[in-house]
Amino acid sequence: MIPVILSGGSGSRLWPLSRAMHPKQFLAISGEQTLFQNTLTRLAGIQSGPLKPIVVSNENHRFLVAEQCRALGIAPNSILLEPVGRNTAPAIAAAVIQSMRAGQDELLLVLPADHAIDDLESLSTAFAVGAEAARDGKIVTFGIVPSKPETGYGYIRVPEKASGAQRVESFVEKPDLPTAESYLADGRYYWNSGMFLFKASTMLEELRKFAPKLVLAVEAAITLSTSDLDFIRLDPEAFSLAEDISIDYAVMERSDEVMVVPLDAGWNDVGSWSAVWEISTKDADGNATRGDVLLEKASNTYVHAEHRLVSVLGLDDVVVVETADAVMVASKANAQDVKVLVDRIKESKRTEASNHRKVYRPWGAYDSIDNGSRYQVKRITVAPGQKLSVQMHHHRAEHWIVVTGTAKVTIGDKQILLTENQSTYIPVGVVHALENPGKIPLEMIEVQSGTYLGEDDIVRFEDRYGRAPVAPAETI
Repeated sequence: MIPVILSGGSGSRLWPLSRAMHPKQFLAISGEQTLFQNTLTRLAGIQSGPLKPIVVSNENHRFLVAEQCRALGIAPNSILLEPVGRNTAPAIAAAVIQSMRAGQDELLLVLPADHAIDDLESLSTAFAVGAEAARDGKIVTFGIVPSKPETGYGYIRVPEKASGAQRVESFVEKPDLPTAESYLADGRYYWNSGMFLFKASTMLEELRKFAPKLVLAVEAAITLSTSDLDFIRLDPEAFSLAEDISIDYAVMERSDEVMVVPLDAGWNDVGSWSAVWEISTKDADGNATRGDVLLEKASNTYVHAEHRLVSVLGLDDVVVVETADAVMVASKANAQDVKVLVDRIKESKRTEASNHRKVYRPWGAYDSIDNGSRYQVKRITVAPGQKLSVQMHHHRAEHWIVVTGTAKVTIGDKQILLTENQSTYIPVGVVHALENPGKIPLEMIEVQSGTYLGEDDIVRFEDRYGRAPVAPAETI
């Protein structure tokens, strides 16, 4: 069984913690590991032998995927990079076709990267039941046994309430509350989890039957793909021709080969801040907190503080999330609507929808700690052995001051080594590079000055990470 981890989402409902360039699956929402890492660890705990997943990811998140796999000692079978988002059907088609071309007509277990599941024993049992049906040529989905009348999920209806794999009678759209209450009382409805199990050849056959143009587009994208470090870059032009459609609409609701296995394992899709509150440890008043938080006369609240003391007085059923550059306060009843705020931020062309103040890069990270009309100050961290691209800027000069570690600096045709408390100056228009040749992280302060300080003022000449020569979305 080969796991396929779908990791292309943006997680906008968990803003301001989740941002487009660093979405929720790569954040430690509950516990020390990220949701993506929890998914991998969960699989490693129930699967014998080394874990070799296929990961389908947004191209902008490729180094987050690689680094978080590396931190767990997991070497993926492959990391497929989507140049554009095209929903779950093209993503699953890419994993299926890649597997078949590698000569692996195996069982593929498709899982979203950002779910929480408590009961590994029940999960393992459900997977074993599903595998038996999948070997017989069925496409298996896992239906979550509902614990409440949930209006935020689609439902799966079966002919009668039973255990084991069952024929799917119908897929049902998200209901209103009275309808959801009737589903819960009926007992023949399950939440649609978005988890699937099938033989690669079975899914490919059904995709060819119901979405032939999509298959042709994805096949072309893989044929024309390029390998880059640990990644397989799907061809942008071919992949963009694939229909933007979910696997439910493309195949699951149309195929006669679909079965559902009930799953009661403490599942949560972590799809809103109220869902995060549900999976968090709470005090006697129902409050869940992370960070430096002070509560007084508060109940059933979720408070996340990242950089400063956050105090809540006399409030019930609220969510408060504080980051370095944004604070969000909402009633839990409206937690599903955070995406509306994100849309308004995007419309205003503000950066808070896409990036945190601290931005992670394949070589390390930078934190924009101060800025004005003609200056900007960043705290830069370069991991041992890593190097920024060889580059130049048309409009800004840079001053670099080393705080800890050793910096190997290239300025024009000159190279110098800087250590703690030493500094250098990069004039406007001069080609330069920064590298950490040491064994410990390089910490430095960068002061930019000039007439234009936008992150798109960069020209790359060399880059070991395969980034574009000019890349507004990925600076230095």
